[in-house]
Amino acid sequence: MRRRLSFERRLLLNAFLIGLPGGLVALLFLWTGDFSPKARWTLTAFIVLFWWGLAVRLRNRVIHPVQTLSNLLAALREGDYSIRVRGASRDDAMGELRREVNLLSDELREERLGALDATTLLRKVMEEIDVAVLAFDSDGKLRLVNRAGERLLSRPAERLLGRAADDLHLSDFLSGEAHRTTEHHFPGGTGRWEIRRIDFRQGGLPMQMLVVTDLSRALREEERQAWKRLIRVLGHELKNSLTPIRSLAGSLETLSRRDPRPGDWEDDLRRGLAVIGARSESLNRFMDAYARLARLPPPSLQPLDLGALIRRVAGLETRMEVAVAAGPELEVKADGDQLEQLLINVVRNAVDASLQTEGGVKMGWERNGSHFEVWVQDQGPGLPATANLFVPFFTTKPGGSGIGLVLCREIAEAHGGTLTLENRQAVPGCEARLRLPL
Repeated sequence: MRRRLSFERRLLLNAFLIGLPGGLVALLFLWTGDFSPKARWTLTAFIVLFWWGLAVRLRNRVIHPVQTLSNLLAALREGDYSIRVRGASRDDAMGELRREVNLLSDELREERLGALDATTLLRKVMEEIDVAVLAFDSDGKLRLVNRAGERLLSRPAERLLGRAADDLHLSDFLSGEAHRTTEHHFPGGTGRWEIRRIDFRQGGLPMQMLVVTDLSRALREEERQAWKRLIRVLGHELKNSLTPIRSLAGSLETLSRRDPRPGDWEDDLRRGLAVIGARSESLNRFMDAYARLARLPPPSLQPLDLGALIRRVAGLETRMEVAVAAGPELEVKADGDQLEQLLINVVRNAVDASLQTEGGVKMGWERNGSHFEVWVQDQGPGLPATANLFVPFFTTKPGGSGIGLVLCREIAEAHGGTLTLENRQAVPGCEARLRLPL
């Protein structure tokens, strides 16, 4: 019976039953007392109606606030957060309930506005970025595409949405490696692309997102900038060598045409040819250094005693004693020949700098989590400019080739690490720090 009756009827029945004892007692006194039949029926009708009216009023006093709150919750479910309940206070339980519902409405409104702003921003970013974004459902059908994706596939979104990945020739990217770089021909362009696949869920259903980035333009720009830097440095080096060669060749040609020749013309000829030979040898060393940088092979990783390597490199320097600050004994995997060449170049540069100020050089190593670091500190004048240190052929030393530091950085990066050079903060000098994974 409780399941068959509605909440309103159960409430009315309970309110009626609350007044039942008092009503029965009143009717008992009325019908056993000395009253006329007319009075008895009149008072009985009054008691029953009054009793029923109080039950209905109690029902309405409970049902009306509940219905109001139900309407408010329905409005919240529909996304209407403008409705508020009056009478929200801390004085009674119903007032506290109304207050909490109003607070919930305010919080949902703020969250909805924030979600709308974030969704609008995301949609705007998706439309404007120059990266193709395509989302596929579990059946391999396209469900989302941005403007860059439309350009990539050379079709508007209306003709793409709902199409299968096989029809769009994208099914190969929905399996296999999640991150790849490949040469591919799309309807909207051909070139080198970076493709990332991301798995996510929407509405509880699995989805896959493809993010396709055109690398050709960035690679061409980087290549163009690299060529500009290379031509600028090569032109500077060639000009420095060819200018005196051309000047001396012209002077020697003029000398050979003079008649009669001066008495010391043979000495001038020998000195001129010696200078030309020296500058030619300098150019030859320069080109050998460039070829050595271009022919750097990939590292052959083998177990290596790091402490023994650092002590051996420190002992190779004969111009001054290189102090060694011993760190933990570590066995690492690295190419011993390349790592030794790197450290020799760094230590040689540190000694060159320290000889200018009669300072010292110190090197050591330490472990830092999953990496180890080798540092070399000198007490030289410091680095005048750190921005161009790793630019090929840039050098601050007379007669330098500008290849050593570039070669060192190539070796460090080939091992999955980094090489940094910075001026020391507390004291004069420079610190080189090599960081490689264990």
